[in-house]
Amino acid sequence: MVIQAGQSNKTTDPQGIAPSSKRKLHEYIKTFLGVSIPMRSLCDDHQAPFDYLWHSFNETTAPPEKRRRGRRNPAALYSNGDCIVWANRGGGKTLIAAIVTLLDSLFKPGCETRILGGSGEQARRMYEYLAYFVNRGFDRFIEGPLLKSRCSFKNGSRVEVLTQSPTSVRGQHVQKLRCDELELFDEDVFAAAHFTTHSTDSIRASMELLSTMHRPYGLMQKVVAGSKEHKAHGTPVFKWCVWEVIEKCRGRSCSQCPLWTDCRGKARRGSGHLRIDDVIAQMRRSSRSGWESEMLCLRPSLENIVFAEFKEDVHVKDIAYNPDWPVYRSIDFGYVHPFVCLWIQTGPAGAVYVIDEYVRSRCTVAENAMAIKERTGVPEERVAGTFCDPSGGQRNPITGTSEIRELRACGVHARGRATRILDGVEQIRQALRSGQGKADLLISPKCVRLIEALQCYHYPEDPTVPTETPYKDGVYDHPIDALRYFFVNIRRTGKAKSRLY
Repeated sequence: MVIQAGQSNKTTDPQGIAPSSKRKLHEYIKTFLGVSIPMRSLCDDHQAPFDYLWHSFNETTAPPEKRRRGRRNPAALYSNGDCIVWANRGGGKTLIAAIVTLLDSLFKPGCETRILGGSGEQARRMYEYLAYFVNRGFDRFIEGPLLKSRCSFKNGSRVEVLTQSPTSVRGQHVQKLRCDELELFDEDVFAAAHFTTHSTDSIRASMELLSTMHRPYGLMQKVVAGSKEHKAHGTPVFKWCVWEVIEKCRGRSCSQCPLWTDCRGKARRGSGHLRIDDVIAQMRRSSRSGWESEMLCLRPSLENIVFAEFKEDVHVKDIAYNPDWPVYRSIDFGYVHPFVCLWIQTGPAGAVYVIDEYVRSRCTVAENAMAIKERTGVPEERVAGTFCDPSGGQRNPITGTSEIRELRACGVHARGRATRILDGVEQIRQALRSGQGKADLLISPKCVRLIEALQCYHYPEDPTVPTETPYKDGVYDHPIDALRYFFVNIRRTGKAKSRLY
C-alpha cells in the first residue's frame, strides 16, 4: 500500500458516481489516491485488507435469506456496519481507515465521522493520512480551512478527532466511529463509545475497532472472543497478517530465506507494501512470541501470562463424566465477582479431568448450593470431596455465620486448606506440562470461563512492582482460584517451588 506520487489529480471527476463494485472501488483508489490495496488473502481464515475497506464503504447489504456464509467473507452474515480489524503491525489499518473516511465524506453527504485513537498520536496519524489525500486533489471539496483536528466538506460531511476521555466521547451522535489501536484504549472510554453511532436514512451507523492483538487479556482479545462466542449475530472480524501485505517475492531462494518456516512460499503471491528485507530484520530482532503476535497474528503474546504452558489443542478435549472415577468439586466464593464451581475427576494414572463448570454472579450461597447440587448429577454421598477457599470459614459479622457453614447447611460439605497462591499455581503448571512433557490436565470445552482464564491469567503490568504473584483482576482469577483449591487439597505432598515465566 505504498502511496505513489503523480497518480492523483486525474482529469476525471473524483467526486462523480460512487464506485459500485469492489473492482471499481479498487481502481478508483489506485487512480485518485495512488494506493493499491491487496485484494487477496493468503492464509486460511484470513481476509484481504480490501475486504475491510469494501465492507466499511459499501452501504448495501443482502437480505438475510441471500447472505452467503463463508470463511473469507465474514460480513456476509451481518447487516450492520460494525466490524473488527485484527491485523499485523505495519499492516495498513490506519491508512485504509483514513481512505474509507475520505470516501465516506465524499460520497455520503452529511456523513459525520469521528476518529478515536488509543492515544492522541494514533488518532492524529489517521487524520494526517486523510489530510494528505485531501491536499492531493480533493481540497476543492472542503468547506473552510483544513484544521489540525477537524474538517468540513461542502456536502455537509464532517470529520473530527476525539480525545481519549469519556467526556469527549459522550454526547457524540455520528454515523461512523473509527477506533484505532483499541488495545491502548481506556475501558471507560471504550464503554462510553458504544453509544455514539446513529444511522440516517441513507447511511448506516458503524463502530469500527482496529488493532493488533498484543495481550490475551486486553480489549482486543475480549471483543474478538465475544464475536466468536456470538457468531450468529456478533461483529464480523477482518483479519490479515504480514503475508497479506508483504511485497511480491522475486528472485530469492526459499531454502536460504529466514522467513521460509512461516512463509512457505506465500510471499511469491504477495501484492502489498512491506519490504521483505524489513520484515526479515523485524523477525530477527523480535522474540518468537512477539513475532507470532505482532506480525503473524497467530495469538496474543504470552510473555506476561502465568500459564504459558496451556495449549488449547492439547489441553481441551471432549471428555465426559466417568462413573468409575471419583468426582470432586472445587469452589471459589463470590457475589459481585463470580461464584465458581468446577467438577473434576481423577483417572487411575493420576490425570485430572475438569468436566464441567458453574459461574454465576449476584446469587446467595444457598442459591448457588442448590444449583451445584442439581448439576452434580450424583448423590452427595458419592462426591469424593468439595474443596473451597479457606477464608470462606470466617464468620460474617452481619449474618453471624460463614459461607462454608451456609454450604453445609444446604447439604454441601465443603472444606478448605490454607496455602500460598504460588503453591497452587505451580501445581497447575506441573499438571499442564510435567517434567517429562506430559499433559496431566484435560478440560472439557464446556468449561469456557476456565479455558479463557488459563489463557488470560497474567502478572501485573507495572514493571516497577517486583512481584511473582499473579494479578487479581476480578475476572480471570476466580476460575483459577477454584482450580487451585482442588490441587492444593488433593495433593498434600509438600510445598512446590514457584517461579516467574
